[in-house]
Amino acid sequence: MTRTTSAVARALERIGRLDPALHAFIELWPDEALAREREAVARRLPLGGLPFAVKGPSGIRSFAARRLIAAGGSPVGATSVPGPGTHWQTWGQGAHGRTVNPWRADRTPGGSSAGSAVAVATGMAELATGSDGAGSVRIPAAWCGVFGLKTTNGLLPSPDRSGLASAGVLARSAAAAEPYLREVVAGGGPDAAAPALPLPLPLPLPAVYSEDLGFAEVDPEVAAVVRAAVDRLVAAGTVRLLGRDAALLDPVRAWTAIRGGSPDDPEAVRVRRTNDERLEALLTGGTLLLTPVTPNRPHGHEGPGDLYSTALTWAFNLSGHPAASLPAGFTGDGCPVGLQLVAARGADVRLLAAARAVEDALPAAPVPPAAGRPAAGR
Repeated sequence: MTRTTSAVARALERIGRLDPALHAFIELWPDEALAREREAVARRLPLGGLPFAVKGPSGIRSFAARRLIAAGGSPVGATSVPGPGTHWQTWGQGAHGRTVNPWRADRTPGGSSAGSAVAVATGMAELATGSDGAGSVRIPAAWCGVFGLKTTNGLLPSPDRSGLASAGVLARSAAAAEPYLREVVAGGGPDAAAPALPLPLPLPLPAVYSEDLGFAEVDPEVAAVVRAAVDRLVAAGTVRLLGRDAALLDPVRAWTAIRGGSPDDPEAVRVRRTNDERLEALLTGGTLLLTPVTPNRPHGHEGPGDLYSTALTWAFNLSGHPAASLPAGFTGDGCPVGLQLVAARGADVRLLAAARAVEDALPAAPVPPAAGRPAAGR
């Protein structure tokens, strides 16, 4: 390929070269993608034909996809999600087989936004839409070593009736996710008056760190990787840790009741009210909550066993707070680990600004082995 090859053509070339082994896509739209790119360039639309992927077979109809297309984005295809009847949602089923983690093919990429995370991690798309009902954006982002954002619940149309799921985005970095915030979040929803782009925040950022939120059993090596990242942020002057208690009630029964259609279940009401009160006190004054994204490293394709990969994420689907996953480092066996950032409700733009500051203070996320070498002109 020459250096004048379009961004969409480069994305399609990478998909053709890499996806037979990764199985991140279930559908591809090459002709439509190239045509949209030409139109976006000709009309000088803001995104200029930016190649992006959408989550699952219905992703092209999502609010986020429509907004990105209107701004000149070019969807190249639909990414894998779990197959029908799957009782655990941390893997994807591509058009030709089970989606694999780009760091270790014997491990799952996480889910349910599985293919979206793999597509972004390997450069097959510059960003991808996702949805997050219990951690479905943040978990695959953590396990594939990319940035993932769950927006404030209710800020954008919810993809499920329970209201637990919120729209989200996956990108190689927080900086690369800005088009989503600008065109989808700041451009259309109850928070439309928010700044179009995140402004730099004064440092250090006030933050509270919790390894386990008071209830989770966390793999010691995962905890150590995240703690090392937090210590680095403190040493760099990016974060100032506060001595606040970040203990929450375990949300497992409450989440299950609400997902099952029983929002008035007494246990669900009690847990939700208690955690809301604690988080309200914790996140005052722009304070961030920092935790591992998952208590475990990516599991094998046979399933997670008795572990809840969602243990540290689904509390914020219940509470509605925006939350992001950033690459924190690797375990000794080569598995990516994610650092979770949680902010006050509605502070999505501020959260992205905080994520950019955190990203600047941590080592740049490497490219996974499965990404191969970029094509000429990339």
